[in-house]
Formats: sequence, C-alpha cells, structure tokens
Amino acid sequence: MKSLFKLFSILILALGIANADPISQSVSKNGYDVKLTSEKSLVKGSNVLYVKVTKANKAVTNAKAKIKFYMPEMPGMPYMESENNAKLVGDKYKIDVNFSMGGTWQYQLKVKTSDGKIHKIRGSVNI
Repeated sequence: MKSLFKLFSILILALGIANADPISQSVSKNGYDVKLTSEKSLVKGSNVLYVKVTKANKAVTNAKAKIKFYMPEMPGMPYMESENNAKLVGDKYKIDVNFSMGGTWQYQLKVKTSDGKIHKIRGSVNI
C-alpha cells in the first residue's frame, strides 16, 4: 500500500511539473503595450520567448528589442547573466534564452522604437 501511495504521489508531482503554465507578462509604458510570453513553461536549458509591442492596438514591427536575464550573486554562487537580441517573426519578436539553473531570474527588457526612445521594462520569471 505504501509503494502504491508513493507511485501515485510521484505521478501527481510529475503531472504538475509537466503542466506548468507558460509565462505571460504585460506592461504599458509611454503609450506602448509590451507583452512577454512563452508557448510552454520555462525550463532549465533552452527556451523561446516572444515580445509583442503594440501602440493603439497595432503591432509595432519596426522596433529593436533585447533582453537581459540575470541572477544576483548568492553565497557559493556567482552572478549569472544572459543577454540576447530579439528577431522579428511575424508581428512578434522572438528571443532564444538558455537558463543555466532553476530559480528566480530577473530581467530587463529594452525596446527601442522608431522615434529613438528606449523603453525599459523590468520583471522576473521562475524556472
């Protein structure tokens, strides 16, 4: 009976991890709406994120976007950082990110619009 309970518990835990939600974070700044999303939950290793920039409900496709993910230094662990430029795919900007370990990663997203202004957005994601 104990082994059946252990097996059932492991299956529930595995299903919970497998069904973790993708990220979806939005912010409005200086007349622009910026949405950071993923198609699936973030994992240690390779991930694909998308940034959609809109103004007055129209996609902005002439901007440049880049994102820096970082994890502050902690006892026994050095500062970690990954900075990537986004590539326009359709009406979204695609970013490939590789997280070297699980935990909370903070980010700074910079979007440079055609008027030359740089819009900085900060947030965090959990791996």
